[in-house]
Amino acid sequence: MRLLLVVALDGLTYASWLFLVSAGLTFTYGVLRVLNLAHGNLYALGAYLGATLVLRYAATGSMPALAYGLLFIAAVVVGLVVGPVIERVFLRRVYSRDEEVQLLLTFSISLILEDVVKLTWGVNPIFADMPYSYLGRVRLGGINYAWYPFLLTAIALAVGGLLWLVVTRTRLGKVLASVIADREVSLTLGINVPRVYTLAFTAGAVLAALGGALTAPMFSLAPGVGAEVLVTSFAVIAIGGLGSIGGAALGSIVVGLARSAAVYFFPELDLFAIYLIMALVLLFRPQGFFGEIEVRRI
Repeated sequence: MRLLLVVALDGLTYASWLFLVSAGLTFTYGVLRVLNLAHGNLYALGAYLGATLVLRYAATGSMPALAYGLLFIAAVVVGLVVGPVIERVFLRRVYSRDEEVQLLLTFSISLILEDVVKLTWGVNPIFADMPYSYLGRVRLGGINYAWYPFLLTAIALAVGGLLWLVVTRTRLGKVLASVIADREVSLTLGINVPRVYTLAFTAGAVLAALGGALTAPMFSLAPGVGAEVLVTSFAVIAIGGLGSIGGAALGSIVVGLARSAAVYFFPELDLFAIYLIMALVLLFRPQGFFGEIEVRRI
């Protein structure tokens, strides 16, 4: 029974982490219709900057509780600085081009950002665990479990709720729906579509960096960390449906619990379990659980 509880808790923690990253990836695709292969690198930048700020802050001997704010600051800085640059300088030039061109461009940006991480932080692993260890542990169902994963889950729920409110209950959400439905009609209605694209991509970049910054206290960071999370995020949005925030939430829970169960019961099959589920979903529902079949004009 205790093992099942650990599997469930680890699965929900992994799902929360995946949702923060996948929500940004699917939100960006939903608005811009561009699959951003550099999304994992934005995650890595947020993780490295968050860890760096925490390590330097810890060296001052100041109050540990303030380190959590540094993780959010790192995510916002990466999103607001890197996101608009990528969208305005690179992506804006290829919106009308074929999907293959867009993928090659974002893949090139991914390689550039990977080298930026190596040049800035080197290749040696770094680890900033102060926000994780400061919260301590709680006795739950006969096991000792860290508090930090519960904080991560609470933040993921808050982010999901905020996205739902913005998309369904605000004027910005109606503008996004209009742009998603038809870009040309939105332009004729006076909507500043390029600005909407910049806002949407920046929001996706902040979410990616937030996922990285908040998970930095849980893992040691090394070059290539962004590629690993990007591949898993693709599995999440393929299961949930491209462009759907609800799909990202469901896909994250499915992948998180499946991976956690595999790690404890069949550790050699942890990745196999994820991609088996993805393959089965794509086989019987190619658009994912919440995705919609797009009708292309010929």
